[in-house]
Amino acid sequence: MLEQAASGRIVVDADKQKLGRMASRIAKLLLSGVEVVVVNAEKAVVTGSKNSILEKYLRLMRRRQLTSHKVIKVWYPRKPDRLVWYTIVRMLPRRKPRGRDAVKRLKVYVGIPEQFQNIEKVSFKDAGLGDGISKSGRVQRYMTIEEISKIIKGGR
Repeated sequence: MLEQAASGRIVVDADKQKLGRMASRIAKLLLSGVEVVVVNAEKAVVTGSKNSILEKYLRLMRRRQLTSHKVIKVWYPRKPDRLVWYTIVRMLPRRKPRGRDAVKRLKVYVGIPEQFQNIEKVSFKDAGLGDGISKSGRVQRYMTIEEISKIIKGGR
């Protein structure tokens, strides 16, 4: 991974990666000046029970804005790649120049585009889902971003 960081670009495979941990690692890389490309965004996972995950995302979608109805300021993405992009971007200091520059260095794709087929992809060890068993011995419940996106688009 350090060799790729020296070249200025890292390609991250989001397959079976926990969204929050992966996003925080990517945010740190972006702030350090590395260009990050995320592929297979739809295969990233959010852990927890299905009801609690959907409750959280649907609550975010039902938010009301308290300002003028003519200018829409409350927005929440529905596509898998935009959900992952939004999660990463919200971890950056967007109002500072350093954060705005970091956002420009982030690209997120559903699937693997042709130009990244033969490039070595990075996965974060601590963000991986592993064998699906938590440290306490329970089976981890999770949903993929693709499943969440389909339910959000349909309205449940």
